[in-house]
Amino acid sequence: MMYNYLVEFIGTIFFVYVILTTKNPLAIGAALALALLLTVNVSGGYFNPAITIAMVSLGTLPTTDLVPYCLAQVFGALVALELHERFKL
Repeated sequence: MMYNYLVEFIGTIFFVYVILTTKNPLAIGAALALALLLTVNVSGGYFNPAITIAMVSLGTLPTTDLVPYCLAQVFGALVALELHERFKL
């Protein structure tokens, strides 16, 4: 179960980093497709707290996973932002 949160964290880092670095819609779409392909069977591949909240309200995701998923996604986005700022070329 802990793997789900780690997968969401790492997937969010990857996806947000691609968004911040490339700003290219095709690259962003390809990154999202790749991230979903690799994570959908493990964690659902939500990468967005709004999607996570929607999945909980639909009953697809247990209510107990709401806060850990959202925290993993927010912290993943913050790590991606920090990586982008530190390694800006």
